[in-house]
Amino acid sequence: MSQVLGIFGVDWRLLLINAINFGLLLIALRYFIYGPIMKMLEGRREKVAEGVKAAELAGKKLAETEASRAGVLARAGKEADELLSHGRESGLAKEKELIAEGEAAADSLIKDAENQAKEIKDKAIAESKEEVAKLIVLGMEKIIKERK
Repeated sequence: MSQVLGIFGVDWRLLLINAINFGLLLIALRYFIYGPIMKMLEGRREKVAEGVKAAELAGKKLAETEASRAGVLARAGKEADELLSHGRESGLAKEKELIAEGEAAADSLIKDAENQAKEIKDKAIAESKEEVAKLIVLGMEKIIKERK
């Protein structure tokens, strides 16, 4: 075997030294370059995984928030409808009350006007009777004076 190596010009001592140098270089590269690069890649992989988890969590929270918002909007709409219907009912009740009060006031005014008209009529009739009585008395006096 040493003759074969000699024919090809390979010195076993140089081959051994080159193998040791290659091993040392491999160990140095693994320690100084491969290890830090792998740590950096692992750190990035963890950050990406954390980002994915955070995105999923944010998506879930967004969905929950949207569902909550929809519920709140539905409740707010329902409350607004209830307030609106209550306001309409109150308005209709107040309107009926005001109409009743107005009709009562109108009836009262009509009765007062009728009473006043009756009083004026009675007063006018009484005054007319007095005037007629005065005219009769004056007429009688004139007739009596003419006969004298």
